[in-house]
Amino acid sequence: KSDQLVAAVQEICPVTGQKLGEHGTPVKVRIGKEQVFLCCKSCAKGKIDAKHWATIHANFAKAQKICPVMNKELPKNPKWTIVKGRIVYVCCPPCTAKIEADPDKFLKMVDQSYAASQQRKSR
Repeated sequence: KSDQLVAAVQEICPVTGQKLGEHGTPVKVRIGKEQVFLCCKSCAKGKIDAKHWATIHANFAKAQKICPVMNKELPKNPKWTIVKGRIVYVCCPPCTAKIEADPDKFLKMVDQSYAASQQRKSR
């Protein structure tokens, strides 16, 4: 279920820029330390488009909206860390150490932010 939520927030393929789900079930892959979704298996052979990659990260930050540690709105240019393959945005670097100490707790909070963002979108 978390994967479905992450794919919905990611929204587009980092290779083609097409909406995830248009070519069947999105394919989960690792790019560097991050886990993301591609629109199809053939995109695994493609090259990541920097513009699409930036859009995906903007989608994640916008959906997360708040720092899961401080429970306050993310700044314009938030810091981030990779937790179990997922990008988590924070308000300041010290928050990353707190997340690393209890990653599951904070990933759950990020998922809650993602779910709330998807509910707002569907209204």
